[in-house]
Amino acid sequence: MNKLFNLRELGTNVKTEIIAGITTFMTMVYIIIVNPAILSSAGIPFDQVFIATIASAVIGTMIMALYAKYPIAIAPGMGMNAYFASVVATNGISYQVVLGTVFLAGILFLLLSFTKFREMLIHAIPDALKFGITSGIGLFIAFIGLKDAGIVVANPDTMVAFGNLQDPITVLSLVGLFLAIILIARNVQGALFIAMVITAIVGYFSGILRFDGVVAKPPSPVLFDMDIAGVFSQGLYTVVFAFLLVTIFDTTGTMIGVAEQANMIKNGKFPRAKQAFMADAVATTVGSALGTSPSTAYIESSTGVAAGGRSGLTAFVVALLFIISLFFSPFVSAISSLPAITAPVLIIVGCFMMEGLAKVNWKAFDEAFPAFAIIIMMPLTSSIATGIAIGFITYPLMKLVSGKGKEVHPILYIFGIIFVLQMVFFPTH
Repeated sequence: MNKLFNLRELGTNVKTEIIAGITTFMTMVYIIIVNPAILSSAGIPFDQVFIATIASAVIGTMIMALYAKYPIAIAPGMGMNAYFASVVATNGISYQVVLGTVFLAGILFLLLSFTKFREMLIHAIPDALKFGITSGIGLFIAFIGLKDAGIVVANPDTMVAFGNLQDPITVLSLVGLFLAIILIARNVQGALFIAMVITAIVGYFSGILRFDGVVAKPPSPVLFDMDIAGVFSQGLYTVVFAFLLVTIFDTTGTMIGVAEQANMIKNGKFPRAKQAFMADAVATTVGSALGTSPSTAYIESSTGVAAGGRSGLTAFVVALLFIISLFFSPFVSAISSLPAITAPVLIIVGCFMMEGLAKVNWKAFDEAFPAFAIIIMMPLTSSIATGIAIGFITYPLMKLVSGKGKEVHPILYIFGIIFVLQMVFFPTH
């Protein structure tokens, strides 16, 4: 272990790395419950999403552990799964077609990992758009959580309204939400997962939740249940770009942030960057072939680093724990079927994603408005792609009319024109 993961050179040991791996797993294990809950609502069979979620997490995290050797875990990302479901719902297309968009995004992601275009794209996109997109996705998934919990309901006069506090699901959702908030405020490790388990216990004894078992043989994987041709016939190019773009800078930002926390950034450079980027690219591609939305590096990895994790052994432990979770599909299926358990996670993760708003220059209107437009359009149109398109159109346009056109990277003008053509002539509904 010492030689494989260079533990001595990194000033760590096996015990510390195992504890760090367990810590990271506990803070992100909610994804094996929430991801199947969201994607099964789009029509993908639960067992298929369950196995795909774990398989992509194991593959991506193992590559990170053994190839890149960073204490960073990979799994299907929050936000992208909710967007996946909304694309199916709003466009009236099959989940197989949307899996095709994820697969194409994954292939492009994989190819870009071998080039410098990925870095160029990251540097070309201004902070206002990056933070606007992340925050917009946060509002988007928080809104979905509020709807699933029954806290926000449809209203013919005002579009939305406050829910019914006499509804058992809504009451249980609020119990879970406040419990999670309290645990997070108290800095309890694995707060979201612990809150979900306690909410499930309350749901079980109140008769809302029923179990048909806890442990079972892992479901059989389903391969290539996708429709790539449908991506082109439906003109879902914006969706492909949305999956690709968000995954690229979400993963990159998370990896660099966790690496900085672990003091692994050397002279401003990110060692073994290509190996690290390969982890999420391969996980996204394989995950789409099995039946899940794009994968990304998890910011929850920072909890493992805080616990002392410094090597790939931390990630290796996380991957092993995901493998063990394969045998608990009946338990996960029961919990994920109850919105009161999963909705609070969506709301709180949405809150976490709003952090970047503090870094937007709100006093500069040509910076503030594109970010605002993205943030407001994503939840109100139920489309991350639409929000991204609006941002890429308004940002270069406002800089141009403000006399600051030279500050904008040429690629943003190209994307702006492409998005205008897409929205006018090839709109997604």
